[in-house]
Amino acid sequence: MSRTSLKRTAVTVSAIVLLLPLSACGGDAEAGSGSTVTVTVGYQSRTINTVTAGTLLRSLGSFEKQLNALHDGVRYKVDWQDYATGAPITAQMTAGKIDIGSMGDFPLLINAARGKQLNSPTRLVSVTGYNLRGGLNTVVTAPGSKLTSLKDLKGKKVSTSVGSAADGTLVRALQRAGIDPDSGIEKLNQQPSVGASALAAGSTDALSQFVAWPGLLAYQGKAKAIYDGARLNLPTFHGVTAREEFAKERPAVLEAFLKAQAEATDYLNEHPVDAAEKVAKATGLPAEVVYLYNGAHGIATFDPAIKPQLVSALKQDVSVLKSAKLTGDVDVDSFVDDQYVKKALGAKAYAERLATKPAPAASEAWPKGASKTVTFTSPSELLRYVAGHRDGLRAAYVPDTTTGTLWFADKAVWVADGGKLLPFVAPDTAQAYAAGHGGARVVSYADALERAS
Repeated sequence: MSRTSLKRTAVTVSAIVLLLPLSACGGDAEAGSGSTVTVTVGYQSRTINTVTAGTLLRSLGSFEKQLNALHDGVRYKVDWQDYATGAPITAQMTAGKIDIGSMGDFPLLINAARGKQLNSPTRLVSVTGYNLRGGLNTVVTAPGSKLTSLKDLKGKKVSTSVGSAADGTLVRALQRAGIDPDSGIEKLNQQPSVGASALAAGSTDALSQFVAWPGLLAYQGKAKAIYDGARLNLPTFHGVTAREEFAKERPAVLEAFLKAQAEATDYLNEHPVDAAEKVAKATGLPAEVVYLYNGAHGIATFDPAIKPQLVSALKQDVSVLKSAKLTGDVDVDSFVDDQYVKKALGAKAYAERLATKPAPAASEAWPKGASKTVTFTSPSELLRYVAGHRDGLRAAYVPDTTTGTLWFADKAVWVADGGKLLPFVAPDTAQAYAAGHGGARVVSYADALERAS
């Protein structure tokens, strides 16, 4: 549902021999031989719905603890490599230089295709964060832009990262809006940070990106949303991929990683504010933005189980990549391999996770100095609280009335409908609601606060 060039994209060279013999990238080492095995993990620190397989996992030290608990006579070293997108992780995996990686659904398909093409197959072994409606991707434009909907993008310049989940959202959204995604816009293929700079400079009209870019730019007052990806009502997610050779040679190591991922997932779900603070510290992102996506009612839901809905969505994604000539056919069923995560979690626990559902949408306020947020039964109730604590809040969040996508209360588009105050991520959905409900009208955030207080 896998954030600027704030991420290092340099490729780390495999570790040089420190203790002989050294086995890099899960290479052979006899149990009890005193060998050191380096396990290389590629992750995207700023793509924050991968944190349970990257940033948060690394911060907690859970993988190293699980490796130490193997007691197989091998010394393990984890080489964490941070990238801005999934493409370089795939390149390093197919070259045999990264063992485990995390990335978004569209990059995962490219990972599968490249692995098969280069005779270095990979497997999808778990999921990190997902959104069953597609809310992890958003199209934004400049704060002062007159653009208010997808239809306004016809003939405009739009920045995205081709082959990413955000690009997939853009393609599908444009098609639904009656715009040819190839000829109807001028698409700029840019890294997220480059696209953000282009939007600020006015050299692109809009930006379609994945977490956490849209939320970050909105929080900073550098962008406003014009399309909520959840309107597609198609699941989007990030997941963990592993080299097949590595998985077969070192299944216990992969299972240790997946156990550690489950621990990080449970930590995030049980301590969402603290987890947001940890991720913020590691990435430099504002904790308020991290919480928007990873919070108790955030846009992303975290669970390592590979749910059937996500596999089905992955199969639907293949046609988008094929039309863009980024892949040929991808055998999704052979790519998905949940045997390792099932074993790591246990059959019963895995079945329970498969059956779990995302938390219901809710409004939240994050008071300054608080280790927990305050949850409200309605956006109007939240607004009354905000009105009485204007100087005491770090952030306030509300779910879109139609999609449930969480957004910052002060960045949402508000509609007054009788005694109800309803938030929307994008202006055209707010206007459509107002047009369909007699007496309802779009109001400013300040007006909404005044009406609620």
